[in-house]
Formats: sequence, C-alpha cells, structure tokens
Amino acid sequence: MISEFFIMKGYGIYVWSAFAFTLTCFVSLYLVIKFQYIKERKKFVAKFGSLNSERAVFARSQSINKEILSNTTSI
Repeated sequence: MISEFFIMKGYGIYVWSAFAFTLTCFVSLYLVIKFQYIKERKKFVAKFGSLNSERAVFARSQSINKEILSNTTSI
C-alpha cells in the first residue's frame, strides 16, 4: 500500500524528483531573500541608526524609503 504510493505505477521517480526540485527552489529563494533583507536592513541601520528629527525627515524624503514606509505611520 505505502510502496504503491511512492512508486505511483512507475511515475514516482518523476513526481518525487519534481517535488524535490520545487521544494529546493522554494527554500533557496527564501534564503536568498532573507539574506538580502538582513543585508539591506543593516545598511539602513548603519545610515540612519538613531533617527533624530532631521534624519527622520531625510529618510522619509528619499524615494525608496517612501515606498518602504508607505504603509507605516511612524518610523
């Protein structure tokens, strides 16, 4: 019963390899995005570490930060 599920009438090798490939791609994509996010967050904190009122205004004035901050009300 269980072996028939894994074999799938001879098509199991194709199905399970496709499943493994898809899972590997999703995991690698998640990790790449996570590491890029951490890198960009560190760059942002290094540039605007402790935001006083002048730096907060400057950060809000930049176009990329406007996109990031568009859904938030305060930093």
